[in-house]
Amino acid sequence: MTSSTSAVLVTGGTGTLGRHVVPLLREAGREVRVLSRTGGDGPDQVSVDLRTGTGLDTALDGIDTVLHLAGGPKGDDIATGNLVSAARAAGVRHLVYISVIGADRVPLAWLRSKLAAEQAVTESGLPWTTLRAAQFHELTLKMVQSMAKLPVFPVPGGLRLQPVDSRDVAARLTDLTLGTPAGLVPDLAGPRVYGLGELGRGYLQARGRRRPMLPVRIPGKAGRAYRAGDNLTLTGADTGKRTWEEFLDQQPV
Repeated sequence: MTSSTSAVLVTGGTGTLGRHVVPLLREAGREVRVLSRTGGDGPDQVSVDLRTGTGLDTALDGIDTVLHLAGGPKGDDIATGNLVSAARAAGVRHLVYISVIGADRVPLAWLRSKLAAEQAVTESGLPWTTLRAAQFHELTLKMVQSMAKLPVFPVPGGLRLQPVDSRDVAARLTDLTLGTPAGLVPDLAGPRVYGLGELGRGYLQARGRRRPMLPVRIPGKAGRAYRAGDNLTLTGADTGKRTWEEFLDQQPV
């Protein structure tokens, strides 16, 4: 692989967010190397297993900046730890990480994994930037689609979301990646806060469908955290532009 002081390695570059970020970085004149679990056909795509670290040394050859987008329901802390170790050995100058609003407040296993990944970045010894974002519209859509298949649409009491458009997140991450290390930057949330019932009704109306709504209660510490709005950033956050309604309008029926 050729070396370049402006080269960016994007993990998860073929995912929902990566498909928006990679073209923006290239438009800005940066050489981009895309890392995914399966790799790809082009010379700019590499296959690496972050869970084991296999292939990371080669993928990081000549890389100046790493944008870490890859994530899953578990194991993000392990994957990020492997990436951090390899990036440090490769002399990476800037590590940018995307996390989730509430990672430090909502007691769920996958968010604890996200927080541990944040800590791995913070303690890496590398110059770093971390952005916490709200739930993407795409993930919100999958959630309400799944609930809408049931005879009754369950509505957890007190659960509110600030869904944000992945393209707004991609634009913000591009700016951060092209900029200087900034530490933990302001959260990025959507322009509106919705109750889950409101999101569900919007989806059902857009599809010309109806479902009775059934209030349910989220038990335990996680339920208390969601009812308290610990998954939200109501003040001090940056906000995206595209609303849930605008996103729905552009989805195929």
